[in-house]
Amino acid sequence: MSFFPELKAFPMPKPVKELETLKHHLQKNSLKLTRQRELILTTFLKMEHVTAEQLYHILAKKDPHIGLATIYRTLKLFCETDLAQERHFGSQTQFDNVSHKGHHDHLICTSCGKIVEFQNCQIENLQEEVARKNGFTIQTHKLELYGLCDTCQPSS
Repeated sequence: MSFFPELKAFPMPKPVKELETLKHHLQKNSLKLTRQRELILTTFLKMEHVTAEQLYHILAKKDPHIGLATIYRTLKLFCETDLAQERHFGSQTQFDNVSHKGHHDHLICTSCGKIVEFQNCQIENLQEEVARKNGFTIQTHKLELYGLCDTCQPSS
């Protein structure tokens, strides 16, 4: 079974801004931008909520020498540069491509694993209000709501 077959149909242009961000971080840490890291970045940026294993299945077809450990290490680098966020949805660790989007929250189906991203200013304002009333300053947060999507809900 092929994950994300639509990726084959489109050429993958180099992500200039994200590539510069990664290069800067690598240079600061005395690391190099390798062909494999660049391939992982280009492929990752075309995806949403992906596991390292899913990315490996796609990339192994393009570069059979790429290893799962390389993908894990590179995804961690992406998290360090704010190109990705590591998320733990249930028992799975997924990496969320956040390079092109602002803060958002998630609805997660506990049956099929479907993930829906959403933004809601009222929720954000309420969280700030609750924090303020309790003398608390929010530095960061994540909101994950677990339930059943419309497809997995039992019919009435």
